[in-house]
Amino acid sequence: MTLRADHIAGVFFIALGIVVFALSGDLPFGSLSSPGAGMMPKLIAGLMIALALAVLVGGGTSERLAAIDWSDRGHALMVVLITAAGIFAYQRLGFLLTMSLLMFGLLTVVERRNVLRAALYSVALTLFAYWLFGKALKAPLERGLLWF
Repeated sequence: MTLRADHIAGVFFIALGIVVFALSGDLPFGSLSSPGAGMMPKLIAGLMIALALAVLVGGGTSERLAAIDWSDRGHALMVVLITAAGIFAYQRLGFLLTMSLLMFGLLTVVERRNVLRAALYSVALTLFAYWLFGKALKAPLERGLLWF
């Protein structure tokens, strides 16, 4: 059997779905009329496992793992590192600062966009997201350094 990219991806996402399902095991599932905190993580993990199985089964037509061009790995690594920094800073800095810095970092460091345009876009997108989730949908967002 030839190892293919979809086989690796399928196995990885099945394992990730199992981990998410196990970590959300202590959370109550609830019912459809009164969903618990564990309903969405378990539903998403189940869906991820099902779709990963489909990718795994249909993986025979994908590119061989040895034939994949890995020249863009530096770009992918920068995205992962900037995102990890955002996750680390979220509770300390709060939603507004973290998301603005995250978007700015991704646009300037990874995508090499104009600094001024990237700053304006990052702040505008973050303020829109803050209004949408924090105000309109009343989702609790981390306050951080700015206290709002």
